[in-house]
Amino acid sequence: MTRAAPRRRIVLALGGNAIQRAHDRGTWAEAVRQVRRTARALAPLVRPGLELVLTHGNGPQVGVLLREAELGAPEVPEAPMHVLDAETEGQIGYLIAQELGAELARRRAGRTVVPVISRTEVDVRDPAFRRPTKPVGRFYGAADARRLAREHGWTLREDRARGGWRRVVPSPRPLRWLEGAAIADLLARGAGARTVFVVAGGGGIPVVRRGSHWAGVDAVIDKDLGAALVARTVGADTLAIVTDVRGAALGFASGRPRWLGAVSRRDLAGYLRRGEFAEGSMAPKVEAGLRFLASGGRHFLITDIRSLPAALRGRAGTRVDSDRPVGSARRS
Repeated sequence: MTRAAPRRRIVLALGGNAIQRAHDRGTWAEAVRQVRRTARALAPLVRPGLELVLTHGNGPQVGVLLREAELGAPEVPEAPMHVLDAETEGQIGYLIAQELGAELARRRAGRTVVPVISRTEVDVRDPAFRRPTKPVGRFYGAADARRLAREHGWTLREDRARGGWRRVVPSPRPLRWLEGAAIADLLARGAGARTVFVVAGGGGIPVVRRGSHWAGVDAVIDKDLGAALVARTVGADTLAIVTDVRGAALGFASGRPRWLGAVSRRDLAGYLRRGEFAEGSMAPKVEAGLRFLASGGRHFLITDIRSLPAALRGRAGTRVDSDRPVGSARRS
């Protein structure tokens, strides 16, 4: 009797550029075109023996909703940020379901794309709530920054390099994906052969325990650490983070980056400790991958959407295997 091939479960974290390019105005038509391109790149990955779970960023979309709330404040009650997180999860999940679902149907892949509004537990005692650091929304002049801090209780910090003040919010560590056990159970029952789940957009909606209830909090969960939590929860063997560059690099800002190909966990952790990766950019991606591997994951990679198929075959991107003992880097 022929033994069935083992299933491979991949959590794929889509960066913001997979949904909206940096120079786009942010229109719905632009988002549809970009996600359609992303869907064409992802669809060939959906094949028998491979289960795909998607997460995504939501930074630009939350920024738009914050601006809408600001402009509409005289007439429309302002929604809390955790509600905006939920709105963007629904918006982007719907768009991915529309475009990836259509592409999979065209290829007769036999999969349904199912977005799941997802909550992520954080600790109300997390130090991030005392020291907000995550910038959100647009830049303000000094007078407007003082007014907003007074009227809304916002924390704003000056960015002298970019000439303005910007709101900052807490970015606590994700502890638990509340819908995760249900999705993991569905996958264990074989749902991954028929379904592509889209979960924990933007790291998930941050919530804290308040007695017997969960309460949303105004915070931003790092989407890459959120993706690592998703991957651990569903027992994925691979975490793939898709961004706008071909991989992680040493000396990225020098103009002569050394792009990392296959690298060991130990070496990658050493590069992270040395400060080789920018905070708020590549550093959280690397940290997320190392956390995933430390929790039992087998493969972690960072790459761009064009290189993703080759990276999954071990031929592109920055790749770390849990059992790989050697490291390497190549000059650009």
